[in-house]
Amino acid sequence: MAVAQCPASCGELIQGWILGSEKLISCPVGLYSTVEVRTGKPADNERPLTREMVNQLLALWEFPVEWSQQLRINLHSPIPVAKGMASSTADIAATAVATARYFDKTLTEQALAQLCVNLEPTDSTPFRQMTLFDHNQGHALTVGSEQPELDILVLESPLTLQTADYHRLDRQAALLAGAPQLAQAWQKARQACETGCARLLGEAATLSAIASQQILPKPGFQRVLDIVERFALYGVSIAHSGSVMGLMLDRTKHDVEAVMAELERDDGNVLWPQKYVLPMVEGGVR
Repeated sequence: MAVAQCPASCGELIQGWILGSEKLISCPVGLYSTVEVRTGKPADNERPLTREMVNQLLALWEFPVEWSQQLRINLHSPIPVAKGMASSTADIAATAVATARYFDKTLTEQALAQLCVNLEPTDSTPFRQMTLFDHNQGHALTVGSEQPELDILVLESPLTLQTADYHRLDRQAALLAGAPQLAQAWQKARQACETGCARLLGEAATLSAIASQQILPKPGFQRVLDIVERFALYGVSIAHSGSVMGLMLDRTKHDVEAVMAELERDDGNVLWPQKYVLPMVEGGVR
């Protein structure tokens, strides 16, 4: 038996047209998909992409394809699905590492990310350090070694959107129009991860979130921006291909209860029925 865990992401810190293609930096948070791979009959309710990952690895290692039906994948994940929290990436990345451990194999982060991209557009959460990632092609560039420490007040919308549906949107013109704003966001993100500055990272995320409104508008977005300014929070991270948003703050410095109360005014509980604080964490599969 072998086990692995991969974190969720509260959307993306930045996502848009950067250095010649659409790229992203995920916002990993302390919520994990846990996968156990062991000998046994496959479960009837397993998620299809996890089995596809196992089959891909068996082919890579030139193992008999029949071995797949002798492996059981047990998955436990509290990560909301179809909200933009990288649930699928967490599932398949953890499955890949658990399968590699089962067979006493190792996977580099780049190899793991490419295996995930082979199955679907992928978040950068398989990388331990903050990474600018081409989620369609698999190209990766480490941003910096000083990831800022902060918390995310997750605003979970009832709206859902499959990643594949987002990628079917006609968004090329909007991506190119937002490229100058994303260039600023990319520069601030690099500076933030070179210095460990949470406020710079928040500014980067907010720039990207504003640009994303031209592609996939978020209900209540202006209200969230107003709250960021009123309470002097670091910024807002959004799911560019989903519905979740996250207020970037420090729970030891900011008045989280007051922010929560403001969010619950008027129709706040309709817009965001689930609200909870998670630490931003390092990425990578444990």
